[in-house]
Amino acid sequence: MIRLTDEQWERIRKHFPEEHVPDGRPGRKPIPTRRVLEAVLWILNTGAQWHMLPQSYPNYKTVHRRFQTWCRNQILRQVLTDIANELRDRGALDEEECFIDATFVMAKGGGAEVGPTKRGKGMKIMAIVDRHGLPLSVSTHAANHHEVRLVQLCFDFYMVEAKPENLIGDLAYDSDPLDEELRRDGIEMIAPHRANRSKPPTQDRRRLSRFMRRWLVERFFAWIQWQRRILVRWEYHAQNFLGFVQLACLVILFRRF
Repeated sequence: MIRLTDEQWERIRKHFPEEHVPDGRPGRKPIPTRRVLEAVLWILNTGAQWHMLPQSYPNYKTVHRRFQTWCRNQILRQVLTDIANELRDRGALDEEECFIDATFVMAKGGGAEVGPTKRGKGMKIMAIVDRHGLPLSVSTHAANHHEVRLVQLCFDFYMVEAKPENLIGDLAYDSDPLDEELRRDGIEMIAPHRANRSKPPTQDRRRLSRFMRRWLVERFFAWIQWQRRILVRWEYHAQNFLGFVQLACLVILFRRF
């Protein structure tokens, strides 16, 4: 069970519109946002269905409706971006050397952005992490897209201002067009060549030694998948599943304060 400390809540409460309702407004006051957020964190951690929410939390219909509103208005993305930039200002994030990868998630609830693969229908969670394994970008996409085509989309969800100097990936990112595209943005892509590559090698063997630290992005996926709601996508709307992934990242970043 995940509970927010007073310090954590004060840091993020300004992003939630329910916290800006004037006291003198007529009508019933909204349920405190902190209680609703902690209820969503309980769902994230346990992977339980919404109607199984314990009675110590607000009504599950209220929690679900409020969570969908946050996802639709990208409130959770704003919270995550704010926390990531604050950590960068403190020196806890280092974007000089970053790692990129994707992991497959089975989709049981159907809906948009679900793609067929040999492993079944599902999604890909794309992530870029810094040299400490902390998330700098996280996004979700249909699983039938190749990871090379998703790299630029992943940068659309980048949370800090400075782009990485070096981006390290696995064999799936061995693409000369991708290398040239990222180089125009000042990013050096480092990925080992595939065994069936027909073109001349372009990677410097000395720089490829950074590839040995790719376990950092694998550890990040292990961290977020401790939250059971991430293991399988049950949400019909893709933006709701992305909201759970963003909350899992927020839990990781809060540990650095």
